[in-house]
Amino acid sequence: MKSNFKDIINSNKIVLVDFFATWCGPCQALMPILKEVKGELGDAVKIVKIDIDKNHDLAVKYQVRSVPTMTLFVDGVPKWRQSGVLQKKDILNVIETHGEITV
Repeated sequence: MKSNFKDIINSNKIVLVDFFATWCGPCQALMPILKEVKGELGDAVKIVKIDIDKNHDLAVKYQVRSVPTMTLFVDGVPKWRQSGVLQKKDILNVIETHGEITV
């Protein structure tokens, strides 16, 4: 997954990474919100879910200490990061602000 992950975040797309765990209640609550975000933005953003239990090395590399943790990558560079559940409008605002796209 590591080399693939690097390719994904270095693509020409804005990438929102959701570090999650299957046992995490708030992570489950975030799933439908991210689906709504994807539905609204379509191909303008790529949303990637990373299971921290299956990708421990990535969780360590990006210092994920709680889940869910979302990180927004633009051209492979982390531009924003936050732990916890955000509402759709807040996530859209983050993507518009840091991703320099109009939502």
